[in-house]
Amino acid sequence: MNGQDIRDLLSMKSTAAYAVAVFFVLACAVCATATLDGVSSVWPPYAAVLVFAGAVALLLGAPGDPLSTRSTVLLTASGPVAGAFVFAVLPVPLTGSLQTWPLGMSVVIYTFMCVRGRTPAAWVGLTLSMSVAIGWAVLTDQGVLYGLSFSAINVAPLLMSTFFAFTIRPLAAAIFELREQSTVRIASRAAAAAVLEERDARLASLDALARPLLQRIADGPDLTEEEILPCVLLEAELRDSLRARGLVRPDLARAARSARARGVEVMMLDDRAPAELNDDVRERIVAAASSTLDGADGGSVTVRLLPPGRPVAATILLDDFGDGAQRVEYDDTGHHRG
Repeated sequence: MNGQDIRDLLSMKSTAAYAVAVFFVLACAVCATATLDGVSSVWPPYAAVLVFAGAVALLLGAPGDPLSTRSTVLLTASGPVAGAFVFAVLPVPLTGSLQTWPLGMSVVIYTFMCVRGRTPAAWVGLTLSMSVAIGWAVLTDQGVLYGLSFSAINVAPLLMSTFFAFTIRPLAAAIFELREQSTVRIASRAAAAAVLEERDARLASLDALARPLLQRIADGPDLTEEEILPCVLLEAELRDSLRARGLVRPDLARAARSARARGVEVMMLDDRAPAELNDDVRERIVAAASSTLDGADGGSVTVRLLPPGRPVAATILLDDFGDGAQRVEYDDTGHHRG
């Protein structure tokens, strides 16, 4: 079912499901206790109870859909193994019809095996359980028909569960597909909303920064030298937001603005997009770049994120326009190389 688990649809992971499982085990224990009359040994019926307890726990807890091969084999064997424990100590003739209780209890396990996608194995398990009962009848000289008479009645409930499984599993697949489609739609809407929110935030920021300057230019007169500098800084910040989106962080933007105001030429490039860095790695690189910009008094500083797949994730080039050019490299962990 493409990784989907039908247990989710049938609430087989719920507290109520485990409560029903506990009642099932208690019912097995009651049956074992109530049918000890005439048995040659007391412990085998309780061993059968433990077998069914393990089977129902595995049935509820085993992951995957359909069940794994290992889980399927263990569940299939639970019926004949429990039956062998009980039938090996039963009196001849039986003192009560309830003494064949492992047959009925095994059908419960096999019913849910059908639901969990292992219908053929469930029928194999029932066949083996019936074979144990018939074998006991033959070995005790009661005949094949006698063993068949009280074991064949369990075919009917398993047949009904088989039809139920053939009905519910295709429906479950359709429900899971609808859920997946709904999840994809919700994720798409959330992504679109995030894009719109980011756009609105950028527009609001641009409006707050650019509107006063544009209004000043429109109103005249010509800008003074002091008024030109904020325009230059704003243009550089807008360029950074377009060419280095992976580096747009408040601390780095502040450091870049201060450095530019001191006459430092600052260039930031993000050649890594659309691939993204780990947040911790990005913060280390941003912190290093901010520190470099804070310490620069002239020349140029170039901060660049390199394309993915290279041993170097980012570089910071500090050039004082003389012989003092310095290049610092950072690896994919955000730490200085060499």
